[in-house]
Amino acid sequence: MDKKTYSAMVKELSPSSPIFMDIVKAFFGGGAICLFGEILRNFYIMRGIDSKSALTWVAITLILIAQLFTGLGIYDKAAKHLGAGANVPITGFANAVVSPAMEYHTEGLILGLGAKLFTIAGPVIVYGTAASVLAGLLYYFKEVLMK
Repeated sequence: MDKKTYSAMVKELSPSSPIFMDIVKAFFGGGAICLFGEILRNFYIMRGIDSKSALTWVAITLILIAQLFTGLGIYDKAAKHLGAGANVPITGFANAVVSPAMEYHTEGLILGLGAKLFTIAGPVIVYGTAASVLAGLLYYFKEVLMK
């Protein structure tokens, strides 16, 4: 099969995606998660937690909720309606860690859960850490050279 025939077949069989609606869903879905984070932050501040610590508690709460919803099967259903907005970094990352763990837990703690836990999130951690180290080194050398 040549490339033109294959491309035509893929185009014919692939469902069309309503890009405008996908953007709207992502905007409002991500916005709803962020709004919930702001509500949590204000809740923690009203309870007497300082602003910086409240942000830590918001992150912990959002991760816990995302993991719980992933475990209960709610996160995936919500993500279908929220679109890319459900991948707001902190909740999407928690989902990316828990999903493979749930899928492979029947293979045991070592070869299943332990080996597959960071299948999706591992590259994010590796490249995120590498990028932050590179950014830190660039900042350091800029400061050293500028003085």
